[in-house]
Amino acid sequence: MIRPATHADLQQLGRLGAMLMHTHFAVDQQRFLPPGDDPESGYAWFLETQLDDPEAAVLVALREEQIVGYVYVALEPLSWKELRGPAGFIHDIVVEPRAQRAGVARQLLDAAVTWLRDRGAPQAVLWTATANDRAQGLFESAGFRKTMTEMTLELRE
Repeated sequence: MIRPATHADLQQLGRLGAMLMHTHFAVDQQRFLPPGDDPESGYAWFLETQLDDPEAAVLVALREEQIVGYVYVALEPLSWKELRGPAGFIHDIVVEPRAQRAGVARQLLDAAVTWLRDRGAPQAVLWTATANDRAQGLFESAGFRKTMTEMTLELRE
C-alpha cells in the first residue's frame, strides 16, 4: 500500500533517508554529502519541510503496517539553467533491503508519476547514480529515457 507520509512517519523517513545518503556517499565520496553524525535527524528535518508543501509529496510504501520505502517528488518551474520547461522531479526513491525486488520501488515510482500527472506536470525528470544499473533498469522499464550525464571535476585538493 502507498499513502502520503505524515509527521508520525518522520523517524522512519529519516532512517531511510540516511540509508540513501550512505549509499550515495559509498558510490562517490567526493560528489555526495558525507552522512555526518546524525543523518537520520537531518533527513527527517528536510522531509518534514516538504510534507505541507502543496508543490511536493512524500509517499510511503507499507508492508504489514511497516514503512519499507518512500518516494519524494515535487513540481519544478521552468528552468533556464537546466534548459527545460516545467516538470515534475522525482528526487528520492528508497526501499529497505528486506523489501527490495518485491515491486515496492515500481509502486512508489508509479505513485509519483500519478501524483505528477494529477497536477498537470508535462514530464517527469529524475537523476540516478551512474553505478545504479538496477534503478536505471527500473526507470527505463517505466518509460524514462536517458537525457543527461552529470560530470564532476574536483577543484579542491
